[in-house]
Amino acid sequence: MTVKIQQVALAGLALLLSATTFAQKKPNYDQGFRLGFGLNIGAPTDEDVYNYALGADARLQYDLSKKTSLILTTGFTNLFVSNDRADLGIIPVKAGFKAFVWEDRFYVLGEVGGAFAVTNKSNQHTYLYAPGIGYATKYVDVSVRYEGYTEYDTNQIALRLAYGFKL
Repeated sequence: MTVKIQQVALAGLALLLSATTFAQKKPNYDQGFRLGFGLNIGAPTDEDVYNYALGADARLQYDLSKKTSLILTTGFTNLFVSNDRADLGIIPVKAGFKAFVWEDRFYVLGEVGGAFAVTNKSNQHTYLYAPGIGYATKYVDVSVRYEGYTEYDTNQIALRLAYGFKL
């Protein structure tokens, strides 16, 4: 009799384990990559040196979940000088984290990286950090960020308008 109870218990355990191994859930979001192209206009914090900034960027985003993503951003930004000095053109390269905090549309993000001067024979490179907030739909992304540079004469507050799509 005890052998039959052991066999029934073993069969029940096997059934329970097999049922749980097949009960995998698919995520309720489309996890994957997105690519966005943006235009940036910035207001430098030191207006004695720089008038404004214009740039364009490309951002690769990988969704970790419905509300969190990893991002990589690069592009070109030109800081226009207000006096007789030459403008400063840079290529920022940033990695960061994006988290949707309200209605899957409003987000906060933080990026860190470097900026590499590429114009006017300038070889001054810098570290940068860029916290920001934004609003995104399926295709449109609008954000405002503060971009701080460790080695340049100014920082900037920038508005980014972007078009994005799934890869």
